[in-house]
Amino acid sequence: MDKRNLGNTGIEVSALGFGAGTIGGDHQSELEIENLLNSVLDLGITLIDTSIGYGRSEERIGRFLKHRRHEYVLATKVGYGIADTRDWTAPCIQAGIERALTILQTDYLDIVHLHTCDLRTLERGNVVEALQAAKDAGKVRAIGYAGDNEPLQYAIGLDAFDSVIASVNLCDQHFINHGLWEAKTRGVGVIAKRPVANAPWRFSEHPGDHYCAPYWERLQTMNLSLSLPLQEVALRFAAFTYGVDSIIVGSTNISHIRENLGAVEKGILPTEIVEHLRRRYLECDQGWRAQI
Repeated sequence: MDKRNLGNTGIEVSALGFGAGTIGGDHQSELEIENLLNSVLDLGITLIDTSIGYGRSEERIGRFLKHRRHEYVLATKVGYGIADTRDWTAPCIQAGIERALTILQTDYLDIVHLHTCDLRTLERGNVVEALQAAKDAGKVRAIGYAGDNEPLQYAIGLDAFDSVIASVNLCDQHFINHGLWEAKTRGVGVIAKRPVANAPWRFSEHPGDHYCAPYWERLQTMNLSLSLPLQEVALRFAAFTYGVDSIIVGSTNISHIRENLGAVEKGILPTEIVEHLRRRYLECDQGWRAQI
């Protein structure tokens, strides 16, 4: 597995990370989830991304991986969901970090991101200061912002953040064109979410109100001509876009994770495919904003 530095944080991450939102529900047994999480680490995937908003995800990671804590980089997100505490306030951030430390059964968190708060919240500054205080106290190694569009660009312009999570895929290149270069010049680590664009190629017809519908529509508009499977192209495009340190993909199927890993291990796409993807996006861009 390709390992990369996460910006200037001093933290090393695998090129393919695991998005743990998929393990927050109740459609799998505890044994299945335990086996899945340990298999992820066995494959060499060292970045695990979770959140307070991902159901039982944090609790299961803590329970099933506490004995392997030194083997992976643990990233979570805060900002809301604390009882009797107003969302997007310094007390909520502080309590959210303490909660995460407890439920994830760890003495420290590698990365904590603000989970898609709006621009006004960032401008007030109190949540950023609360994150910085946790970092200064040694509870968090790196702090960042997870989101897109104007709030993301504002976050990159601050001196406080060490990393960001942003949408990057063949149907969503807004951040590549608006913010990625600045992030890298500032030494900010970049983690790409939705690298397979929610896999809209699963649907032969418009998926209705399915969450991947905007990407399905964009893909139809782009009308790509490719010699490789779309899943592979999407993974390799996102993983090897200059400036992206890791891509996070969620799955409850270890076979699918192995297939994704195999695609990433093939390395950078042929130049003509990358140029085709970039050109078609720019030609078809109808004011497309990043999907949050």
